[in-house]
Amino acid sequence: MDIRDIARLSGYSLGTVSRVLNGHPNVSERARERVLSVVEEVGYEPNSNARYLKMQSHLSIAVFVKGSRNMLFADILERVQALLREAEEQPDVVYLGEDDNEVEAALRYERLRHPKGIVFLGGDPAYFKAAFSHISVPAVLVTNTAAGLGFKNLSSVSTNDVAAARELMEYLYGAGHRRIGIIGGERSLSQVGGRRLHGAEEALRAHGIEFDYERDFEPCHFSMEEGYDAAVRLIMRAPDLTAVFALGDAIAIGAMRAVFDMGMRIPEDISIAGFDGLAAGQFSAPRLTTIRQDTRLLASRSVEALLAALAGEEQPVREMVSHQLLNRESVRAVEQEPCRVA
Repeated sequence: MDIRDIARLSGYSLGTVSRVLNGHPNVSERARERVLSVVEEVGYEPNSNARYLKMQSHLSIAVFVKGSRNMLFADILERVQALLREAEEQPDVVYLGEDDNEVEAALRYERLRHPKGIVFLGGDPAYFKAAFSHISVPAVLVTNTAAGLGFKNLSSVSTNDVAAARELMEYLYGAGHRRIGIIGGERSLSQVGGRRLHGAEEALRAHGIEFDYERDFEPCHFSMEEGYDAAVRLIMRAPDLTAVFALGDAIAIGAMRAVFDMGMRIPEDISIAGFDGLAAGQFSAPRLTTIRQDTRLLASRSVEALLAALAGEEQPVREMVSHQLLNRESVRAVEQEPCRVA
């Protein structure tokens, strides 16, 4: 029995239940009586140590955003802030560089500001493994997984990047593409880009194709500017590519402009596919074929996990939300040359 069950049984939102359990005055008497009645009926007892830490902390919840130009994070952040404010929590947003160590930044922040909780929007599990044990407050890692790290105060909500990338690559293969390049991220499996690479590589290997990293992969940060430059480098090096899989939609949109500036057409000369499902991809010309992450669910489940932890729930959440392949206009089918008989 945890706070989510109390919310379900009482008929009130997780935010309202959290406010009742933590003594917030801004709750109607009807709601307070109903929630406390359910708590008494089921014998729910919030963890007293977590409640003590909450009462002793400052008012803010720190939200660390990995990269200031990540359009996916901007969408999730807006929803996270709205949900926290709805629960009468005060978010304090801190932007970091894509290569910064978010755990070290959080440790410095905790020593100076004493937040009641932390949201990591993006992050590298390797950094968490090295230093997160020094963080004392509840936290949630969004868009990457904390599975296997073993921290009781760290939840995670993410997309299955490996499976989603494998699905996108299977779609390209099914459309006849055999020379497929990849741009974005790095090869480390602790990062989302590395896991998407791994999924794409798995899909190709299942069809007997070994992915050539030296020729067909170009790393870059998750921005349109870097996507543009990476696409130019990749296509100049491998002009026989028939498709490019960008590991983020912002990268893909930059790549689409690069293809246009190089005098080629999408998808007639080269197909482009992305990953994230940004709204901008629906309005690009052509519309971008991509994997859509459910940003609403990523935000809501992350906030719910954090509020539950703040209310004393000790069991961390390790959740992967669903994804969807959006088949739009930027990928075309290509015909395979028939086998020649000697």
